[in-house]
Amino acid sequence: CEVRPGPEFLTRSYLFYANRLFKAHQFYYWDPSCRDPSYSLVIKGKLRLRQPSWVTRGATEADYHLHKVGIVFHSRRAMREVAARVNQTRGAGCGGFVRPGRGWAPGTLHELLSARGMRDCAAPLGFAMNELSLLRVETRFQPQSGRRLVEELYLGDIHTEWGERLHHRPTGYQRPLQSALHHVHPCPACGIIYRANEHHPPILPARAPLPMQLGGSWVSTHCEVRPAVLFLTRFFTFHGSSHTWEGYYYHYSDPLCKQPTFTIYASGHYTPGVPSSKVQGGTELAFRVTQARVTPMDTVTVTMLNSSEPGSCGLTGSWSAGVEQDITPTNGCLALGIRLPHTEYELFSTERDAQERRLLYIGERPTDGSSPDSPDKRPTSYQAPLVQCAAAPEFSTYLSLKYMGKEAGNGNEALRPLPLALSLLVALLVLRWD
Repeated sequence: CEVRPGPEFLTRSYLFYANRLFKAHQFYYWDPSCRDPSYSLVIKGKLRLRQPSWVTRGATEADYHLHKVGIVFHSRRAMREVAARVNQTRGAGCGGFVRPGRGWAPGTLHELLSARGMRDCAAPLGFAMNELSLLRVETRFQPQSGRRLVEELYLGDIHTEWGERLHHRPTGYQRPLQSALHHVHPCPACGIIYRANEHHPPILPARAPLPMQLGGSWVSTHCEVRPAVLFLTRFFTFHGSSHTWEGYYYHYSDPLCKQPTFTIYASGHYTPGVPSSKVQGGTELAFRVTQARVTPMDTVTVTMLNSSEPGSCGLTGSWSAGVEQDITPTNGCLALGIRLPHTEYELFSTERDAQERRLLYIGERPTDGSSPDSPDKRPTSYQAPLVQCAAAPEFSTYLSLKYMGKEAGNGNEALRPLPLALSLLVALLVLRWD
């Protein structure tokens, strides 16, 4: 069950054909467990792959054209709320999308968008398929499944500001979609979602909620990509008894996280959590960052830091590769956008994955690169999850292999193409990486 900014709770199922046509389903829910459906969208269109992205390394840019978008409501409440938003739209023939007084009819498909009919009533829902303009396919091995091959499709990120999402050109990714051909062991819910349609939305299995108890160490499960093209992995340790924390942010110049650029170490304290008033299932906390250290790892970063304004980032002209320096005395590092002391208003959530590992979700960073430094900028969605180290033996050597370029550092094998036998993603095979 995915959480998009807003918040919106949804699951997705996308099917790509060899003739470049696609059919996508987006199932929306009232709850963060994806058990109470609100409405479903069925989207049909055409996708044309272009060239490797000049902005986001490892991604491929694409153009898409929507042919039709339909919506099926799963309750009177959903129909009433969506109709009120769409009927307020002027132009595009949307004023009478759902006539006043019309009752809810289960299974009725309403047309939101039609290229042939020149009608587009999807904008009031914040709907756009700009995520298809940036794609990446990864093939890797799943350690918990006997090294079973897993194929994942990364699509472009959704802007954290509602007013910007219709025009946003992605530079980062959402959580990946997993190939339905590999859903049996790694992803039990994938089969439920894959077999669903707009008339019968998937109802995910019930799972007992986990209490928010911060403690122990947590680590990234793969190389993460943030908007503005930041490749990084994260490692956090929380000390629940003292409400203090420390974390490492390992930054890289490549999408496999094998070419390090710099590391940031930060520490501070956090407030006790309270249930979120906006995001069901989330916990709100405030994090205070009081200390930080930076380790440049390549000559470009060293040159940049040595060229920074005196007094704005550690000792002027004293930076060298592989040597850590405390930036607390200079109140942070202006060149890296670090300001100390600093408070961030956060959103946390915990759950267990299919292998019963404990996962920690931390609030998504604002797409514009700013910081959630005020309560009104608190996230309403999440970044990629961190896994608790005690529940992930395969990450026991994570830190020692961090810059060794070895497989265990991020759990990925070399990304090699599969035989041309997987028709589900045949249109995207050119995206595979060696």
